[in-house]
Amino acid sequence: MFADVDTWVLDLDDTLYAPGSGLAEQMQSRIRGYLSEHFGTDEAGARRIQAELIAAHGTTLRGLMTTEGLDAHEVLAFEQRLDYSVLRPDALLVEAIAALPGRKFVFTNGSAYHAEQALPRLGLGQHFDGVFDILAGQLIPKPYPESYRRFVEQFSIDPTRAAFFDDLAVNLTVPEELGMATIHVGGEAAPGTAEPDRDDEAGQSWYEVIGPRRWRVWNLPAFLHALTTAEGLR
Repeated sequence: MFADVDTWVLDLDDTLYAPGSGLAEQMQSRIRGYLSEHFGTDEAGARRIQAELIAAHGTTLRGLMTTEGLDAHEVLAFEQRLDYSVLRPDALLVEAIAALPGRKFVFTNGSAYHAEQALPRLGLGQHFDGVFDILAGQLIPKPYPESYRRFVEQFSIDPTRAAFFDDLAVNLTVPEELGMATIHVGGEAAPGTAEPDRDDEAGQSWYEVIGPRRWRVWNLPAFLHALTTAEGLR
């Protein structure tokens, strides 16, 4: 089912590491702190402004640059104050990604600096052929089509031979339209989705097929590991 895939594209935050790490919460706290200071408001006001910027512009960064004329690097400076030590390698994930055939890319709405700090701490610093970040996308984030088009052009990717992994379903719509296999990562298995040949040792279902070349995955390391073994997905 993945025999024709030679390009693997993975989101970073809440995809290559679990939401429980606390890093995403750090980022949101820093962003809201910046908004509070810039707009002279409290936490509630910062949350409201952030929601409005994201709704209108896709990301807080793009919204601030468009409406406030701020410099991207000034806004992204908060990343240098994040504690990346909360990230830990997952040995099974590292092994599986290293074994994937073909090219591998990280596609993130964050910055390349953010990816450069996170990937080594996840044990993945040497396993990707490139990072496509929000600056490479000229501040147009996923899920806007322009961002994906720039990514495909920059790395000369044949979408019909690519698989795209993301924790947000909305970010998979355009890849699917381009002809990529799509894998929605995260969440919890819905009642009744467990099947004996898709369970881990604890009896927990870790993936389901949701359509042609479309999967929902609750255990990314196990899913990728199965792809790289002789046994494969069953």
